[in-house]
Formats: sequence, C-alpha cells, structure tokens
Amino acid sequence: MPDDRDLDLVLLGASGFVGRLVAGHLAEHAPAGLRMALAGRSRERLEAVRSSLGAAAADWPLLIVDSGDAAGVRALAERTRVVATTVGPYLRHGLPLAEACAAAGTDCVDLTGEVLYVRALIDRCHDRARTTGARLVVSCGFDSVPSDLAVHLLRERAAADGAGGLGDTTLRVRRLVGGVSGGTIASLREQLERTRADASLGRVVRDPAALSGGAPLAPGQLDVVVPFRDAETGEWDAPFVMAAYNTRLVRRSHALRAIQDDAGFRYREVVPTGRGSAGRLRATALAAAFAALAGALATPGIRSLVARALPAPGEGPSAERRAAGSFEVETTTTTTRGRRYAATVAAEGDPGYAATAVMLGEAALALAVDSACCSPDGGVLTPAVALGDVLVERLRRRGFRLDVRELQPAAGRRP
Repeated sequence: MPDDRDLDLVLLGASGFVGRLVAGHLAEHAPAGLRMALAGRSRERLEAVRSSLGAAAADWPLLIVDSGDAAGVRALAERTRVVATTVGPYLRHGLPLAEACAAAGTDCVDLTGEVLYVRALIDRCHDRARTTGARLVVSCGFDSVPSDLAVHLLRERAAADGAGGLGDTTLRVRRLVGGVSGGTIASLREQLERTRADASLGRVVRDPAALSGGAPLAPGQLDVVVPFRDAETGEWDAPFVMAAYNTRLVRRSHALRAIQDDAGFRYREVVPTGRGSAGRLRATALAAAFAALAGALATPGIRSLVARALPAPGEGPSAERRAAGSFEVETTTTTTRGRRYAATVAAEGDPGYAATAVMLGEAALALAVDSACCSPDGGVLTPAVALGDVLVERLRRRGFRLDVRELQPAAGRRP
C-alpha cells in the first residue's frame, strides 16, 4: 500500500446507530497518534457524533461522503489505509466502496451478513484486491466473528496437538440475550426481495458453497433446515437463524486456507432447545417462528406490517438494554484422528449492537495498528483468514472469552 495516505482509519456511516457505537469504541481504544476520521452524508450529524466523543476525537476530520457516489468513495479510499463501514444493506450500498478499496489497495472491514453481497464482492473484487493487496474483510460483527474465530481456534489447537484436521463441527448457541438489529432486518428484507424477483439469486442463497469460490464441500455437507435430535448431546436442536449466512462464511475460510487435512470438514450451526418432548416442541416452535418471519418479510402487503413491529435501520436499544445483553456459543469438533475439542466464544453486551461495535472496532484497529501481523494477502477475506490470532487477542483484551478445551471421546454418531 502506498505510504502517502494522510489518514490511517476512516469510519463510514459514523452517524448511524451502530456507527456511533463503533465511533465511541474507537475514541476510547485507538492509540494516540492514529489518524482517524468520521465519514457520512451529513456534516451536522457527524459533528454531533464527534462532539459526543470527548477530547480524544476533537481533532478528527469529518468527511462528507455518500456511499453511492463512486467519485466520493474513490477519493475516500485513496486517502486512507483502512475503512470501516457500517452502511447497509451492503447489497444496496456497499459495492462502490468495496470496488474503490480494491482498486486503491485500501483495507476495508464491514458488518455484512448478506450472501448475495459477498458473492457479488467475490465475483467483482477478489482478483483485483489480490493484485493490489487490499484486504476486504467481510462480516466483522456478530455476523460472523464468533463462528469464524471459534473454528479458527479449533483448527489451531488440533494442529498444535498433532490431532489431524477438523471433521464434523457444530456451533451451538448456548446463550443469546439481546434485541434484533434494524440493520440485520433491512439486510434480510433486501435479500428476500432480490431472490423473489430473480429465481437464480435464490439458488445462490441456498447453495451451501455459495461463498467458497468453487472449492468443493466435504461429502454429506448439508444445511440444517428442520429440527432434529442431536445424537452427540441428546438435545433437540433447531436451525440457528443466522446459520444461513454464517455457515457459508466459515466454509469460505476453509476454502481460502485450502488445508488438505481438513478435506472432511463439515460445519453447521444450531440452537439447542432441551431434551425429551418439551425440547422437541421448543425446537419445532423456534423453527416455525424463523420460517414465518422470513415468509412475512418476503410477502408484499404483509412485509410492511411486520416491518413496523421491528426496529428500523438507525434504531436500537437503550444503553441499559445494550449492557444487559450477552452471548455464548460453543463449537465442537471431532478431528480426523478421533480427538474431540470444544471452543467457546462469549461476551457481555447486546450481540447485535454493543458486542458488534467492539468486534468491528477491533477488526479495524487490527488492520490499522497491527497490519504486519495480519494476513499479507489481499482479496475478499474472512475475519479468521485476514486477522486470525490478532483479532482473538484484541477481543480478549476487551473482555471477550475465547478458549478451547479437549473433550473426552464420546459414543454416538452425528446424524
């Protein structure tokens, strides 16, 4: 990357709800001397954000940029080393910035959870970014840092122990306390509208290997779409609502690493609901609720009614409610040599807001401050591939729990 940039890190979308949270995190934790700027469409709103951040941000420049203005985002990309963007839905607003960063050799981190956006990004920007060295790191929030880093930790531990590659791997959502992000709902609605209008896009979204760049999946790799009783735990499991994206992101990490020992890697995400008939009933109800929400958001007429009951982009919970949230996911794997491990990723704070702001902020700082320790390769990358241990350690310093333990061998086979 050229060394004549006058900025180290720009936050685009700084005046949005999540953008303000990320700005607050950066103001508190960015090292002195890091050349920061806030960017967005409204100077008045940016000034309000900056004034709320205290002395640390008093001298940060304000950049007036519309995400849809190709010339504006190109000028932005050419003057900074790293961009963090919270402007979504990314399928609607993200490509001009990503293309500008790929051309300029500028690193970029985002919060997308949209299969169609990342697929378009791969098709349009991956090769160019590899040439320029731009690291376009997607999904640096609750979509999909916990999923991606959990598998990263498992892979590293298995390699250190000489335990072989990863085989069947399952993420289980053990705790999830928080509100539904308005941005997440907007992204889901955008993708549903696109797939309703174009059947070919629906096939992309349903493809388990949609983001794998042509790399084959292990035989038997399937998405969880209906409740089932897990032979490993004895619990009933429902599909996790975010698995339709997270699984594809994790599989992209696997494809980018191209680890021969992991040829049998199969990955899924579920929500355990308990044992017995009560667990089965809860799993069935949860799966039905997810399906009903997706159906309602995809149906004209009903969609607008449902949208009124859900948070809109730019809205979010109070500081008290954000602080009361938390999450914990546990990811287990059986290696090719029969050893079993579990990785836990957990944090306090509403997953879609407070915890996501920390994850995106630390991903951006990893590239801006610890660039030499991150992946040297450009392209459309995942958090695990681009940032790996650097992001793990940064999140641990912010109070996140990320650990791995070995499990005792257990009878039973994965269904």
